[in-house]
Amino acid sequence: MHDSAFQSLQAFFDELSATIGASSHTISAYQRDLNGLVDFCIGQSLQDWSEVQVSHIRQFVAMRHKNGISGKSIQRELSAIRSFYRFLLKRALVVQNPAKTVRAPKVAKKLPKILDVDQVAGVLDANPDQVLDVRDLAMFELFYSSGLRLSELVMLDLADIRLAEGFVRVRFGKGGKERQVPVGAKAIEAIRYWLNSRPEISSQAVFVSMRGARLSQRNVQLRLERWCKKNGLVEHVHPHMFRHSFASHLLEASQDIRAVQELLGHANINTTQIYTHLDFQHLAAVYDNAHPRAKKNK
Repeated sequence: MHDSAFQSLQAFFDELSATIGASSHTISAYQRDLNGLVDFCIGQSLQDWSEVQVSHIRQFVAMRHKNGISGKSIQRELSAIRSFYRFLLKRALVVQNPAKTVRAPKVAKKLPKILDVDQVAGVLDANPDQVLDVRDLAMFELFYSSGLRLSELVMLDLADIRLAEGFVRVRFGKGGKERQVPVGAKAIEAIRYWLNSRPEISSQAVFVSMRGARLSQRNVQLRLERWCKKNGLVEHVHPHMFRHSFASHLLEASQDIRAVQELLGHANINTTQIYTHLDFQHLAAVYDNAHPRAKKNK
């Protein structure tokens, strides 16, 4: 491909960072997804982005599918390609978006794995016996109390925690969106305990190491694994399971999918609707109790 094609690609990444404010993680994902298209175009002897046609994108998708790439990954790659071509169209560097009408192979919806209420209690009812355990319990309580993403939790600053009012401010939600979420009594108690035990350091991060460094996402994952082993939990628990469990338990109790959508920070309610599938047992019970012909006469 011509140097100008690579320059356009770099300009796209620069715009993602500067204008849209995408995180480094998001930009890296776009780079990985578009590198596959670059390799394909080189293999097809295409010199410029304007030469790519709908048939080429279909070939690319078929090749990725044949190579065992999942439908979900191909969907993500197509989304990156469409975004890139929208950028090129704005710059008048192409006349069409060849990926606009191309679809990835259908993906079977995989239900998220959740913890039931007793399993959550097994994780959260253990007593911390050292300062780092106090911090860890505060993190895990907040995960389940407020349905935070892992990335959102590690980016919390002290100014974001409003315990007296009973909420936290999430400033780094998905897509750069900010929201406020309530915090339950158990989580408030655990966070206050941690803040009173927290080392006297200048860092504004809520969850820090004993040296004052903001915890990374990987740190939190490792601490949760350690916590589960220490407390004899056989179930493999990862941070996002708290978010899934929060959503499922709240939806089961309230039946208010719009409220759950707002609390999770989902832009589209279709994303939230996956939790309705987890709630089938509740719906079946409502049906049995309410429908006049659901039960045999006693």
